[in-house]
Amino acid sequence: MVSQIRRFNRTVTQRIGALDDAFLSRDRPLGQARVLWEIGPDGSDVRTLRARLGLDSGYLSRLLRSLGQDGLVTVQPSGADGRVHTARLTSRGLAERAVLDQRSDEAASAILQPLSPGQRARLVAAMAAVQRLLQASAVQVSARDPGHPDARAGVRAYFAELGRRFDGGFDPARSISADDAELSPPAGLLLVATLYSAPVGCAAVKFHDGAPAEIKRMWVAPDVRGMGLGRRLLGELEAQAAARGVRTVRLETNRALTEAIGLYRTAGYREVGAFSGEHYADHWFEKTLDHSPGCPGHG
Repeated sequence: MVSQIRRFNRTVTQRIGALDDAFLSRDRPLGQARVLWEIGPDGSDVRTLRARLGLDSGYLSRLLRSLGQDGLVTVQPSGADGRVHTARLTSRGLAERAVLDQRSDEAASAILQPLSPGQRARLVAAMAAVQRLLQASAVQVSARDPGHPDARAGVRAYFAELGRRFDGGFDPARSISADDAELSPPAGLLLVATLYSAPVGCAAVKFHDGAPAEIKRMWVAPDVRGMGLGRRLLGELEAQAAARGVRTVRLETNRALTEAIGLYRTAGYREVGAFSGEHYADHWFEKTLDHSPGCPGHG
């Protein structure tokens, strides 16, 4: 698999011109051209730009400095916080970006032109699949303090979605508690998934001595659904629970969350009778964890 990925990378970098000093026959390499495109007509916070492109801060600074020396970009402090800087395209930068857009369209057309209609369709479909899988591989999952901004953002998005999808909305005060103390070690654990430093998912577990653990706050952003992130978060929570000697995990959910119900069933959860007084629940699930050595996801 590693060898195939390396062959793919070599083919793509050569075919798209990433090896050329003058990308798309302009006076700059691909890295500078990509930064110009990502800044966009509205400008971009430099920290956001760095996260989105996955670049080292020193390297991005050098790229911006080179673009600035060419009169294409300006970088200035944003508002009152002098630590935050915004990159903006000058009029020359906007014109150069328009040329890059046109040349990029032409380069894409040149890739498609020699192919038959069927080959074109297969290529575009394969590219879409590769893009989604590469994004899935870029998602990072880590334990976070419930007070961390990313954790707060994930839980807010979770509550907002429940409010939209539940009949009659959602009021956290009427739901079984999962407050900061309950989701902080050793009482519990909160996982946050990020893609290019932006929160795109969360999941939590509450531990109880001598009793099943509770899965809580399972949420995946709509833009990244279908990447297997929900299953990944669930598996990580199960692994964390198993590492603490937990034998059984439980969760409850609402009939409106059909995707979640499908995930739990295919992940080995069985539906059981009501074990909690959760106001919004009408499905209750339970799973016995496998503690055998070498069990996938459990160490």
